[in-house]
Amino acid sequence: MSAIYQDLHQFSMYVPQINLAFHQYLLPTDEAVLFHTGNIRQAAAIVPELKAACGGDTLKYIFISHFEADECGGLSYLLEHFPQAKPICSEVTARQLIGFGLVQECVTKKPGEKLTTRNFELEFFSYPSEMHLWEGLLALETRRGIFFSSDLMIRFGEAGGSLVESDWQTEIKNIRPEQVPNPQQLTQLQETLIKLHPSFVATGHGPCLKVR
Repeated sequence: MSAIYQDLHQFSMYVPQINLAFHQYLLPTDEAVLFHTGNIRQAAAIVPELKAACGGDTLKYIFISHFEADECGGLSYLLEHFPQAKPICSEVTARQLIGFGLVQECVTKKPGEKLTTRNFELEFFSYPSEMHLWEGLLALETRRGIFFSSDLMIRFGEAGGSLVESDWQTEIKNIRPEQVPNPQQLTQLQETLIKLHPSFVATGHGPCLKVR
């Protein structure tokens, strides 16, 4: 495992049956944060690497953009190994996690709020996540300029460690109705995101994006 951008580490698993890669990311600071858990199989695969990457420090946060198997399916497994870790998520996602008995406590955030620590700052944005348009969150790490796009910018194929250059405005315009099936919410999301200026997009699936 090596950093894919600055100190951001990527974990990746390719599923050939659907020709899609699934990524999780780690900022291994002294308040380490993991972005998504993967499913149970993926979570089990990354635990040894997480422990090695965090060194003497421990995992403090797990960001979950929305309630779906590859975003939070491995949460209970990860919490067996990092019981002090707290999920960061929307209020809707927190209700799902607690309701399914996956966790007792979450750090809930609303769009426009931030989580600021000594080593990173996360700013959160509304994410009407498919299929049910439940209120989720997208995150921008403002100090490094890393945008965590969840399922918005999907490209198929094996893509662990892959980077492509792209234009931010084009990526935002190409968000499809299949990803946000409500036209009004899709437009609102695009109007919000087009104002951002990330340097790097950590995708949930497919190659990461170096923004030109």
